[in-house]
Amino acid sequence: MTRTILFIAVAFSVVTVGLEAQEKWTKLEQCQLVPNPGNDGDSFHVRANDKEYIFRLYLVDAPEIDAANPARLIEQAKYFAVSVPQVIELGEEAKLFVQEKLAEPFTLFTRMSNAMGRSKLERFYAFVQTKDGDLGEQLVAKGLARVYGRRAIPPGASSSAAERQKLEGLEDEAKQAKLGGWAVHIERLNAPTASPAPPAASSPSTSKNERLFPARFDINTATEKELRLVPGIGPVMARRIIDARPFRSADDLKKVSGIGDKKYTQIRPYFN
Repeated sequence: MTRTILFIAVAFSVVTVGLEAQEKWTKLEQCQLVPNPGNDGDSFHVRANDKEYIFRLYLVDAPEIDAANPARLIEQAKYFAVSVPQVIELGEEAKLFVQEKLAEPFTLFTRMSNAMGRSKLERFYAFVQTKDGDLGEQLVAKGLARVYGRRAIPPGASSSAAERQKLEGLEDEAKQAKLGGWAVHIERLNAPTASPAPPAASSPSTSKNERLFPARFDINTATEKELRLVPGIGPVMARRIIDARPFRSADDLKKVSGIGDKKYTQIRPYFN
């Protein structure tokens, strides 16, 4: 009986130690930002201890910088009450802000919790500390990110709820000060309301895209950035379209390498 109790106590101790170990943060100091086309305002490549990682910020979500995830773009546009092109411009601003803040060595706290992602290199959640404080908090305070995403108790904080409440307070202050996306939001609310154009029979789904995407693009003059706003067109396809110009009409998109019947049906409604 005594041996059984002792075994159970030891087993419980091992499990408890294991759980405590999982809860501990790994602190990475003297980290450096690694330039990469996939970097944005809340996810970026980092070099620490001579190894490269991708880290995603806890608790905040910066706007997308391209149309690779149309659903997320539309969601962000609705959150800030702006258009999809304005979301991407805001995302670029957030990316530049992060590049500036991470230009000097910084400290990172992580539990190596998987944050998924599209890269072959595994991505992990983290809190990032710069000389000016928590990076996520700085993004929200500048109106360059929303309070959103995976929760965790930051090192030194009392709870995840307390940190979220702090972020929500910073977001409210950014709204009041009309900073970042909230400045665009105010400008749009104050803009004169134009009479809506009648929907075309072949227009994209009005339930998601009608008021968020700009008017149809001219197939011969649309910039690469504008082309990449169209769901289904990435950087490679945008460049192929530009290289194939001039077109007699958007119907000639079928002649571009990589645009089959399905892709053509998806993107054709976005062009004159």
